[in-house]
Amino acid sequence: MRRLVLVHGRAGAKAMVEPEQRPLVDIAAEVLADDAGKIGISYSGFCLTGLPHKKLADDQPWEKRGHRVTLLVEPGRMRSGPGPAKLLGVPYGARARMILLYLQTQAVRTGSREVELGRSLHDWLGRMGLAWGGETGKALKEQAARIASCSLKFFWEGEDGSAWEAGRFVRSGLRFHRRREDDRQSDLWEDRVTLDESFYDALRRHPVPLREAALRELADRSASLDLYIWLAYRLHNLSGTTPVRWAALRDQFGSSYSQIRFFRRDFPKMLAPAVAAYPEARVELADEGVILHPSPPPVGPRLIAVSPARRPEAGRRRIGG
Repeated sequence: MRRLVLVHGRAGAKAMVEPEQRPLVDIAAEVLADDAGKIGISYSGFCLTGLPHKKLADDQPWEKRGHRVTLLVEPGRMRSGPGPAKLLGVPYGARARMILLYLQTQAVRTGSREVELGRSLHDWLGRMGLAWGGETGKALKEQAARIASCSLKFFWEGEDGSAWEAGRFVRSGLRFHRRREDDRQSDLWEDRVTLDESFYDALRRHPVPLREAALRELADRSASLDLYIWLAYRLHNLSGTTPVRWAALRDQFGSSYSQIRFFRRDFPKMLAPAVAAYPEARVELADEGVILHPSPPPVGPRLIAVSPARRPEAGRRRIGG
């Protein structure tokens, strides 16, 4: 898509591809046309794991295994009013991911685990195409409450199996209140949120820069967003061509699939938007899985680019570039 857009422009590229590929041209064109250069940040552990894409039972924990790391998220309780605390369930879907990306980005940008909400969060969500209000606002409110109440641990292999001592996303905040002078007013964010100290320390040591324009284009595609973040972490760190087999891909990105053949059928549809949003990515689909090639990072000036990858071999389908 990158070459088509650069050579022929958006309109010309869309005229040259099948109708189902035209949204991919739009994604690539938007990212390539981005002059603002704004970035987002993710902790490296989320590049190798991820939250569930769909709602789980309120009492069900979530465990996700990635390359040498496992994420465990457990649901928590929160009080709302005079009644007993309510079990909320673990956060899920694209909305939860976007809130967490905002918190991580702001914490790294400001160098503080205290993150302002209010207008800053509304502005950022607006840039992501998530205008506050209606069903979108309701979904964001629900996911914020789940993030605030749940606990998490990352278990890294090769580090004595140790996990974080304090397992939370946030220590305080990320809740709503109503204007006392007028109960008819809509719910408001609290002024700020304080990230858990262990989470913030890990984020500060292992931040992964992402292109904000890419996050915006994938804001409604949680599976593609996870793939984009994974590629942004892995590709520029590769020392050579690296195959990833279907079993490993299914474990990380398709644990809800009971049969791997259905995952293999759907995976290209998840991957294509991620690669369109990462024009520098050099990725191939192959019979055994995907082939990853060393690629420049999505935020070029801030990371060290690696040497170009080798040309694709016959029988492999190149995605991107």
